[in-house]
Amino acid sequence: MVAVMDMNMDAVELQKGAAAPQDRAAALAATLFRPMGVDGIYARTGLYENVVERLAALITQHRPDGAEVLRFPPVMSRRDLERSGYLNSFPNLLGCVCALHGSEADIRAAVQRFEEGGSWTSSLSPADLVLCPAACYPVYPLAAARGPMPHGGWTFDIACDCFRHEPSKSLDRLQSFRMREFVCIGQPDDIVAFRTRWIERAGHLAEALGLISDVAPASDPFFGREGQMKAVSQIHQSLKFELLVPIHSAEQPTACMSFNYHRDHFGTTWGIRGEDGAVAHTGCVAFGMDRLAVAMFWKHGVDPRSWPHAVRTLLDL
Repeated sequence: MVAVMDMNMDAVELQKGAAAPQDRAAALAATLFRPMGVDGIYARTGLYENVVERLAALITQHRPDGAEVLRFPPVMSRRDLERSGYLNSFPNLLGCVCALHGSEADIRAAVQRFEEGGSWTSSLSPADLVLCPAACYPVYPLAAARGPMPHGGWTFDIACDCFRHEPSKSLDRLQSFRMREFVCIGQPDDIVAFRTRWIERAGHLAEALGLISDVAPASDPFFGREGQMKAVSQIHQSLKFELLVPIHSAEQPTACMSFNYHRDHFGTTWGIRGEDGAVAHTGCVAFGMDRLAVAMFWKHGVDPRSWPHAVRTLLDL
């Protein structure tokens, strides 16, 4: 277990639970993170990472039988993400990798402009990569490349460092964050049963971690007026639920897990079909690793040695 080092007075107040929410958030940030000059982007301390690693190990214990393990880099094919439909639904959240292209003279000219006080970024052009916005997007083209889906479908345990362009000073809304997912590809009944099991299991898991939580219908943050209609439809069809934990307040709880049924969207997009020719359905349960960790520190304090015995035992702290 990582001990708390150089705990300042604000952090002590946080540990006692005596500070106001704004002061508690500041103390939490000072103890767990180091600022890097951009909202929502932090260096993470060993204290914090130790808890993230213990949470990851706990989730691994709940890995579905037969799940294939894949760990993705923080970037993916731009063309694959465009094909998935993400750009149509969330263009405001997407981050694209850009680079200096062209001849050596072109690139040197961009550097020279910077050295002379000008802008080098005007010479950037998009590469064939985007920053991955959710862990599951790279798995569907990989599954499709395997040919017909076997009886019983596929289940994956995946993880990725993700990015969404939504700068915020809130510790529960990072721009760069870790996501762990269990993804199920199969027949509709299989996906519904998979998601139902995980909605029930997640509540028990949160309780075991000492977190107050509630599971509620939800929608994704679709862009624009058309996106509002998509969100209403998503809720009406019960396609998304979230595990909500009151970090800052009970009135505005934080979504720390989500349970998603995509229907045949990815099956149709990528041509994933069963041996009988039926289009595959997909679903996933997503764990917001950083949000779960922040929720743990917010609830139990900055020193894991003082956390409830049952929680320390569960996480092997």
